[in-house]
Amino acid sequence: MASNYSDSVVHHTRQELTSDDKKYAAVHLNETDEMRKNAIAEIKRWIEECDDLRVQISKNDRGDFLILRFLRVCKFNLEKTKIRLQNYYKQRFCLPEWYMNKNPFRPELQELLDLGIALPLRKPDNHGRLVIIMYGTRHDPKKHRVSDIAKITMMAIEIATKNYTAASVYGCSVFIDVANPTIQHALQMRPQIIMNLVYAWQSSYPMRIQSINFINAAKYIEIVLRIFRSFMIEKMKNRLHVYTQSAMQNCFKDIPVNILPIEFGGTDGTLQELAEYWKKLLEENRDWLMDDEKNCY
Repeated sequence: MASNYSDSVVHHTRQELTSDDKKYAAVHLNETDEMRKNAIAEIKRWIEECDDLRVQISKNDRGDFLILRFLRVCKFNLEKTKIRLQNYYKQRFCLPEWYMNKNPFRPELQELLDLGIALPLRKPDNHGRLVIIMYGTRHDPKKHRVSDIAKITMMAIEIATKNYTAASVYGCSVFIDVANPTIQHALQMRPQIIMNLVYAWQSSYPMRIQSINFINAAKYIEIVLRIFRSFMIEKMKNRLHVYTQSAMQNCFKDIPVNILPIEFGGTDGTLQELAEYWKKLLEENRDWLMDDEKNCY
């Protein structure tokens, strides 16, 4: 059972795990104080000795927490953790346009921040999960690149998880609004790009994806979603849900009203206010975000 975080904003100051969070982690993720200490030490040792992993993890609390995020995703299975770490840094090496140059003041990222493309809610849901609202069709495909959308999304998640550390325990639920798509939006989602996105979700990125919800979906979006499903393992397929505009009343039924923006029937401000909130937060954390780029060479 998650602690009742949903009454307060969790992204501005670091939130340590509560006793309830720790109990959940012990039962569901096999995490204990001793296991955590020993597992982090073992992964550090392995990284130093692994010639194939061209990475330097920061030797501080930030580095330890990054390793811990991978351990939690893999429920403290060391071999699975090592594989996921390898997958993550391999993808970073192969897709630098997704993971590097994370300066939020870059003009192309400023435009996406102004559009509110990726917006974690300011409060988690009743299960402790981070809730993220994304806009898959708000950008101009002739102008904005998928790589920058992926980048800005991960930047927001990194800042959210930095302070709301329980997100690494409970995971996240993602709602992707695909209202009013154009043929250019569909053509932008080439199979290789979709494969890379799915690979990040299920095989490399250090976050437990609990559900992916496409909302305001037109019927022909199903063509694109078939490609998504073709790259998914069965567990991920079961966590993917599609809601047409007529079924929108069902998509947020498990999300507390007090954490949702007004536009989605909630009471926690407007989407514009949320976009401004995240733009300011990412700008304030510019140096922290860019420092992560030093971990690969």
